[in-house]
Amino acid sequence: MDTKRYARFTRPGHAVTGDRTRSGAQLREQLGYEYARAIIDDHTRLAYSELHPDERADTVVSFTQRALAWYAPHGITPRRVMTDNAWNYTHSQRLKELLAAEDVKHLTTKPRRPQTNGKIERFHQTMAREWGYALSYLSSTHRADALPHWLNHYNEHRPHSALGNQPPISRVRNL
Repeated sequence: MDTKRYARFTRPGHAVTGDRTRSGAQLREQLGYEYARAIIDDHTRLAYSELHPDERADTVVSFTQRALAWYAPHGITPRRVMTDNAWNYTHSQRLKELLAAEDVKHLTTKPRRPQTNGKIERFHQTMAREWGYALSYLSSTHRADALPHWLNHYNEHRPHSALGNQPPISRVRNL
């Protein structure tokens, strides 16, 4: 489980449009960020992701509850979850209680060692390349609206070399 930050925007930027004629007010406009929280199953590579306005521990707990509920109908019952050492993972009493209630062991990566959590890091690279920055979205709202469609493509149709060029859902159906 991990998070990637995406800047909010009200219009496409110069990297996409090539237009560098923005006013000073437009340049100073700060809309903040949205956080793409994701969890990926180690065996199937089936991914679940949502966008959130913050990185608070309560948001992590709510996300984790929905993720576990989403995996259940696919026949996936997690025994372990691996995260980095972010404060909202390691110091949240509610997350500890949720994982204990679900009988899920919480593992953390070694500090400054993202390779340990490589599958989710690679998923975030793919997500950024194919969804986050792939198209010229009119706004971050339009980008957010495209996330469920891209996730469906990723899970149901996109071939994965690690899975013999099959999509993750093929691994779920073959359990």
